[in-house]
Parts: sequence; C-alpha cells; structure tokens
Amino acid sequence: MHDDELEISADTVRALVDDQFPQWRSLPIASLRSQGTVNAIFRLGDLYTARFPLRPEEPAQIRRWLEEEADAARELAGVTRFRTPEPVAIGEPGAGYPLPWSVQTWLDGTIATDDDPSASVPFALDLAEFVQGVRAMDTRGRTFRGQGRGGDLRDHEEWVELCIAKSTELLDEKALRAMWLHLRDLPREAEDVMSHGDLIPGNVLVANGRLTGVLDVGGLGAADPALDLVGAWHLLEDEPRAAFRDALGSDDLEWERGRGWAFEQAMGVVWYYVETNPPMARMGMTTMRRLLES
Repeated sequence: MHDDELEISADTVRALVDDQFPQWRSLPIASLRSQGTVNAIFRLGDLYTARFPLRPEEPAQIRRWLEEEADAARELAGVTRFRTPEPVAIGEPGAGYPLPWSVQTWLDGTIATDDDPSASVPFALDLAEFVQGVRAMDTRGRTFRGQGRGGDLRDHEEWVELCIAKSTELLDEKALRAMWLHLRDLPREAEDVMSHGDLIPGNVLVANGRLTGVLDVGGLGAADPALDLVGAWHLLEDEPRAAFRDALGSDDLEWERGRGWAFEQAMGVVWYYVETNPPMARMGMTTMRRLLES
C-alpha cells in the first residue's frame, strides 16, 4: 500500500514471539486479511493479536506511539458496553524486523466492511451510544494534539487540494471544490471532547445489524466534538443517519463540521488506495456519494 512499506512474514513473527515471549511459544500464528493501512495483523492463539507497524520510523518514535496506544486502550476499556481491544505487551525489534510491535486482546466478530450495517437503525443507535459514551469521558484537561483530524478544518487545505488534484478521474472535481469551499470555513465553537477518531467500517464489529465492538482505539483523544460524526457518512445510509443525528442531538453547525471531517478523510483514501487497497478506496467512494447526496 505504501512505497516504503515493511514486509513482515509469519516466520518473522514466530521468531519474535518465541524469543521475546516464550510463554506463547505453543500458540499458533496466522496472518490476518485486513483493510488496515497502519499495521500488519497476526492472530496469536485464540486470545491475542500481534500488530506490526508497516511504515519505517525511528524506533523510539514507534515505541512512544505504541505506549500511547496502550494507554488509550486502557482508558477506553469498559467505558461503554461495546468491546474494545486491551493492551497485553510491547515487543522489541528483532529477527530482521526493525521496529517495536504490540500485542492486544483478540475480539471475535465481523467488521462492517464484510457485514454492511448501513441500513440498520438499531446499529445507528448503537453507534450513537458509543459516541456518547466516549464523549462523556473526562478529558483531564487535554485538548487536541495538533496532528491529524480533529482540530481546524482549514489546516487541511493543502492536503485536500492535493487529493482533489489526484482524484480528477475518479470524482467530480467541480462538486468536490464547491463542497470543500463550504466546509473548510465552518466556525468552531464547541470545546474539545474525547473522541475515538476513526469510525470507519474496518474498525467496527457487527452482528445481526448491531454494533458489538470497536477496534483501533489508539487515536482516542480530545478533539472537535464533530470528529466522531464521520461514522454517519462512512457507515450509514439516510434513515439510520438521521436516527444517529437525532440520538446525539447534533445542531446544524456540528453536523456540517462532521461532514467536513468525513470529506477530508474520504478524499484521502479514494485515490491513495485505489490500486493497493480496493476496500478502503470503495469506502471513500461510498462516503463521497453519501456526502454529495446529503
């Protein structure tokens, strides 16, 4: 998916686990198919997953990121009735793999990419309940960290312009520019609240049209309250989306800023992953359709 992507084989994972966590030497290891773009994921026995960052960075920086991810997972565990992964261990570089890596608890379930809940009002209400639960967490004085989505939409102007330029053969450039011109200058009035930060289909577990769990919790942090509204367009069609909004009580400004964050995220995945991660690109296309129609 990335020009500088690291390759991690099951043999490498076996060697790392056996050397650093001998108590797990008897556990089978299996590579998992994933639409994720940050980590290679391996099943470790019945209870754990081993996660290996795909892109090379300074090992010390990766370790800080993994420690922050573990802290976020511990903080979110048990906050809502929906399951989230919990941290188990952090591994060290070795066996030819140059970075720290992590082990988390395994969550059974089917991701929303494979079992589409977009027409389910009960799922939409579950999702709203999860967002409300995260929003109710104490920020402990934390504010937006200044990286990625969740601060000021205008800070993403250069990125969005690049994405529009890269998407001229995939999307309607005129419609994209008109939408972004409207969304980027929306005022921000509300204080930061705690947010999951990445409510996309690949991070949501479902069963029988209901939410059962949420993955990839390392982005938990203080941000624009509108940030977690991205799930309205990434995950829901019209009627469930309206139920989601009603359950959260979003006013017009917050709702439009949510559209802005969904737009910024979808624009980045359509062109970037069109060849290398088709499910992610399709998600972006679906989100853009919903944004343009809503």
